[in-house]
Amino acid sequence: MLTFAERRISQSGYLTLVNTPPERIRSGTVRTVCTGQPGRGATVRRLRGLLAIPLLLLSLTACVKDDPNAISRIGKGAACTRNSPPAAPPSSSSTTTSAEPVSAPNMRVGLAYDIGGRGDTSFNDLAAAGIDRAKAELGVTDVRELSAAAGESPSAQVARLRGMALEGFNPIVAVGFAYTDGIKQVSKEFPNVKFGLVDSVVEAPNVSSLIFAEEQGSFFAGVMAAYKSRSCHVGFIGGVDIPLIHKFEAGFVQGAKAVAPGIQIERKYLSPAGDTRGFNDPGKGNEATRGQIDAGADVIYHGAGASAKGIFDAAKAGGALGIGCDADQYQQPTLAGVKDIIIGSALKKVDVAVFDFIRAVALGKTADLPKVFDLRNDGVGYSASGGKINDMIPVLEAYKAQIVSGKLTVSQQPTR
Repeated sequence: MLTFAERRISQSGYLTLVNTPPERIRSGTVRTVCTGQPGRGATVRRLRGLLAIPLLLLSLTACVKDDPNAISRIGKGAACTRNSPPAAPPSSSSTTTSAEPVSAPNMRVGLAYDIGGRGDTSFNDLAAAGIDRAKAELGVTDVRELSAAAGESPSAQVARLRGMALEGFNPIVAVGFAYTDGIKQVSKEFPNVKFGLVDSVVEAPNVSSLIFAEEQGSFFAGVMAAYKSRSCHVGFIGGVDIPLIHKFEAGFVQGAKAVAPGIQIERKYLSPAGDTRGFNDPGKGNEATRGQIDAGADVIYHGAGASAKGIFDAAKAGGALGIGCDADQYQQPTLAGVKDIIIGSALKKVDVAVFDFIRAVALGKTADLPKVFDLRNDGVGYSASGGKINDMIPVLEAYKAQIVSGKLTVSQQPTR
């Protein structure tokens, strides 16, 4: 099994025989054949001693020049035994209904971000996109955006929400479960203000809980990973070890095993429950990814917020593939340097939920909002930007049809 460092070397053209045990080199038993067209192979025989290593590496480099596909075929582990995909869903004609027109130029919207704020390439950026859409389509012009700080106290969250309410912002959107207690308190203090709470439930007449079927979107990530893995070994990295992120893990594991029941799955959380820093720690994300690559994983999916940058950096450096989370991360400008290894993303459409909530407030119809944003109401899904999984779209759509019909239920609890 290649270590992270050895994969880095293999990407330079030395391939995987740098992993050959020294005793095999000393004993003169090493033999490697460069594959390719007949007559183009080169054989390195009976290399003895450490002084033979440079010759071996030079020979292997020559192999790569002869066969540019050699890297993809050598040292990648056993292929997965995959189940047959489900039958393709029947074609259906869909009808669209025009949305009730609404304009809200006088609405003042408050948005309290989770850690990372606008620009986190994930969860918060989606909420920001919902606000931007409200500006464009509803005419909203007065918006206050504030962000949480790492390690801040609950009183800071309450003060942030209360401050916006005192200044006349209505509605107010709180992004993330960390605001649960703050919303409980401030919504009682301001019963005439409408609050939208992403990722948690507060039972109050002026609070709309915007929750998602993350396990359904993550199921698609598992399917992608199982089809693209060359080693039948994939990994999941969660930001914080809490039930919300367990849903991401659960869907990913179920999707991967639906395709390849024998697949190996690495799992790692960056911080324990109660410590939200795992959602904004690219360094820890990088370290965890390197560990999973060392263990043999070659496709990594995450539910780790702004830690994604470190995860994708390590995946690219280690020769692995990555799958985005929440947003279409292939399209994120801050991830442009690693987009070549992002094969797709599991979508959690916080932008849709935030916009729908603001629109519902403008119409006075918050009671009509979905109880859960899922595949049935386009609240979750997948993206295939970059074209790396275009051949897989019929399979993903077939699984989607099974989930929407109720034939397939995706668990919220991971099996371990």
